[in-house]
Amino acid sequence: MRVAEFSPAGGGATAYAGPSFRRVEQMDWEAFSQRGERLGNRSRPLLVKGAIRHWPATERWTFERLAMLRRRDGSEVLTNVQIGIAEQGQSRKDVIRPIAPYLLALAKAQRNALAAGDDQRGLLPEQRHAQLSWADRFRLDWSYMKTLPRDQPYISLWHILKEFPHLRQDFRVAELWPGLRWDWAYTFLGPGKAVTGLHYDYPNNLFCQVSGVKEFLLFPPDQIGYMAPSAKYDWGGKMSHIDITRLDEQPERAQTFARASGLYARVESGDALFVPRRTWHAVVSSVPSVSLAVFGLTPWEVLIDGAPSGALALLHAMRLYGRGNCTCHGKTIPDTGHTASS
Repeated sequence: MRVAEFSPAGGGATAYAGPSFRRVEQMDWEAFSQRGERLGNRSRPLLVKGAIRHWPATERWTFERLAMLRRRDGSEVLTNVQIGIAEQGQSRKDVIRPIAPYLLALAKAQRNALAAGDDQRGLLPEQRHAQLSWADRFRLDWSYMKTLPRDQPYISLWHILKEFPHLRQDFRVAELWPGLRWDWAYTFLGPGKAVTGLHYDYPNNLFCQVSGVKEFLLFPPDQIGYMAPSAKYDWGGKMSHIDITRLDEQPERAQTFARASGLYARVESGDALFVPRRTWHAVVSSVPSVSLAVFGLTPWEVLIDGAPSGALALLHAMRLYGRGNCTCHGKTIPDTGHTASS
């Protein structure tokens, strides 16, 4: 089968080709709801276009409005801010800072990025994406990764609905993902060209894109041989040693990674992407974005995945497993003064 290639700017014949991809299966919200699809039964990713466009969150969860959040006593909200790539095998440090100035800077950066057309650019530019059929196998423009700034501040895995329970009413998850399930949600707030490194999560993930555009690179569990898994302990999943922002500095891993077969999803404002458990994925933001990831396990999945994960967490807490090689200890440092790009 012919694989569509890019000719990256300045890349020439020696440009890194990387894995081959197909577009992820896609369905619009109307067709999804009429067919009565059930996400929890799926073993392959599904992009539901416009799935959350009618949810209150799409109007209420702007950077400006989130910046107005205050604790019950009226004090400002503080949270951990990741510096560098999130979910990477080589963990980076977090800083604790007030969210309001950071989010207001992101609001300005989002307006500027959309005006400049940054939402049309990326590993697979929108014009090129629109030309591809579902059967086409293609490769990405990895030269784009060399344009990404390093060490950007990024709020990842913020348990916002636990801190502010009233915000749950802004998301109607049950209408898209019904059924008995233990679930929890994390918010991702960050700049354009931010990267979430290659990893997988133990639970299923319903990723809701409130605003902005993100590119997802997804690899089914059978591609694990090309993913260079890290031994670093992480409660929610497993990370990779492959750093997609520095593939030219990892020639052996890049060569192995290039043999993988993946799926590509362009997730836009109002879309939802279902990522089945143990699906490897990496994410690149085209513009500053607001996202909510809802993780869930059925009672049966709790037994086969939750129980072993809980046992490892207990051993880790007892310093008997993964101590000194984990993502949860020794990460937080004082604020260094980084700000979101405007």
